[in-house]
Amino acid sequence: MKLREIALGIAAMIAMFFALLLVSLILFISDDSDGGGGLLYGGANLSAAVLAHKPTVERYAAQYDISEYVNVLLAIMEVESGGVLEDVMQSSESMGLPPNSLDTESSIRQGCKYFAELIDKADRLGCDLDSVIQAYNYGSGFLDYVASHGGKYSFTLAQAFAEEKSGGEWVDYPNPVAVEENGGWRYNYGNMFYVRLVAQYLYAAQFDDATVQAIMNEALKYQGWDYVYGGASPTTSFDCSGLTQWCYGVAGISLPRTAQAQYEATQHLPLENAEPGDLLFFQGTYSCGDYITHVGIYVGNNQMYHAGNPIGLADLTTDYWQSHLVCAGRVTQ
Repeated sequence: MKLREIALGIAAMIAMFFALLLVSLILFISDDSDGGGGLLYGGANLSAAVLAHKPTVERYAAQYDISEYVNVLLAIMEVESGGVLEDVMQSSESMGLPPNSLDTESSIRQGCKYFAELIDKADRLGCDLDSVIQAYNYGSGFLDYVASHGGKYSFTLAQAFAEEKSGGEWVDYPNPVAVEENGGWRYNYGNMFYVRLVAQYLYAAQFDDATVQAIMNEALKYQGWDYVYGGASPTTSFDCSGLTQWCYGVAGISLPRTAQAQYEATQHLPLENAEPGDLLFFQGTYSCGDYITHVGIYVGNNQMYHAGNPIGLADLTTDYWQSHLVCAGRVTQ
């Protein structure tokens, strides 16, 4: 009898061990894949007025533990005010105050605080980031509405919510986004096009390749920084080849210092064959003794991330970049 009890006790302990192991594994998987929280968003087409507020946004985003959403917050600011109104994030109403009641710093602080509250609620309800962005405009009740309709944002849901809240009343809205969708109108409640408006100032910085992701994770830290000739580290800011050398180095790839030397160290291919993470080389962008005068990082969709002035995205379909493009370059080490 005693041996049987010992055997049962051992079996129970083994079962408990594997149960705990399974719970730990489930928690690990859940933490690792929580709502796309690791997805970074890069700012696109942000105005100088908005970028001037980036340090303040970074400070309050850090305070409310939403630093990964800085570029989303800047895109919201671009839509709300273009960076030029006193209540720059139009966040007074989220405090129950009349519109334009807050000074600029208070507006940014409240905008970040409110966005953090929306993120927390979305996490509890299982809603996605686009739902949070729309809720910044509609109010947090939109998250409850999305949660009751599957948890994923869609323009159809945003439109239905506005129709319900407005009683079906609509107003003229000649924004190009609306004109393309329905000829130029919206329901008279918030802005059902809000996610699309914000998306004009964002691109998803998510890549299949872990090395490319590491490069871009580092590069996005310097979005909006000034170009500095000869700069090659965060303590000095960057010139074009300094930025590529630094960011690739953080990802474990050693590049030479100058754009010309980086060109010589890579395998050359046409732009149409370029993949995210490849370098892009240009000639004649300024006068110097080298053939290659500028370098950037290809991020896909005819977009380049580079040390312009300021550091950020560039559209490769413009006449300027088309006329100076030499080729893409792939690191083969």
